[in-house]
Amino acid sequence: MKKYSKNYRKALELVEKGKVYELSEAVKLVKQTSFTKFDASVDVSFNLNVNPTLADQLIRGTITLPHGNGTTKRVLVVTNTKTDEAKEAGADFVGGKDILEKIQRENWFGFDVIVATPDMMGELGKMGRLLGPKGLMPNPKTGTVTMDVKTAVTEIKKGKIAYRVDRDGNLAMPIAKVSFSDSDLLDNLSAVCDHIVRSRPSTVKGTFIVKAAISTTMGPAVEITFPGRN
Repeated sequence: MKKYSKNYRKALELVEKGKVYELSEAVKLVKQTSFTKFDASVDVSFNLNVNPTLADQLIRGTITLPHGNGTTKRVLVVTNTKTDEAKEAGADFVGGKDILEKIQRENWFGFDVIVATPDMMGELGKMGRLLGPKGLMPNPKTGTVTMDVKTAVTEIKKGKIAYRVDRDGNLAMPIAKVSFSDSDLLDNLSAVCDHIVRSRPSTVKGTFIVKAAISTTMGPAVEITFPGRN
């Protein structure tokens, strides 16, 4: 049987067992359950009634939160043609084949996201085994393979989040920090919930969102309900 810390057990006492909370109540409660000394992340998780092996039920995409999620991602732009545009947009690193060689030679991963222009995908494709397992391979579906480098970098810097359901139908993403105001946290949570509701595949029968909850880093889950959940 898993043993929980004293702080966790104390936080768990604040959550009514078996209760499903409205969003406005949940955001207040989840902040009360945070017991870390640092500004903890607030995450939302969903369990979806989907079969990810079917192409039309592989739930994936991106969302830009109304107030960001409190983290700033380091962006690498791989391009031979949009160097100036990338720098002006705020990219942390910009390069072509030279920077890809640096990654391979030095095992350098001082970035969180790669944005690439289409002409560089041939070179990036050769690095699939290196970048793929780390979730760093650019993909047109997440807007990270594009000629519109300015928009891609700007959106990522504003808090654009890429998400993808796992093989068990679980999907999670960080949506805020505990230091966010209740209203900003509620705005972000509502935006994500609405976004997931609208992503329901037409082939899914019955309940789509089996369970949804929010939690802070190391804190207990607070189950939530919202319009369109079932």
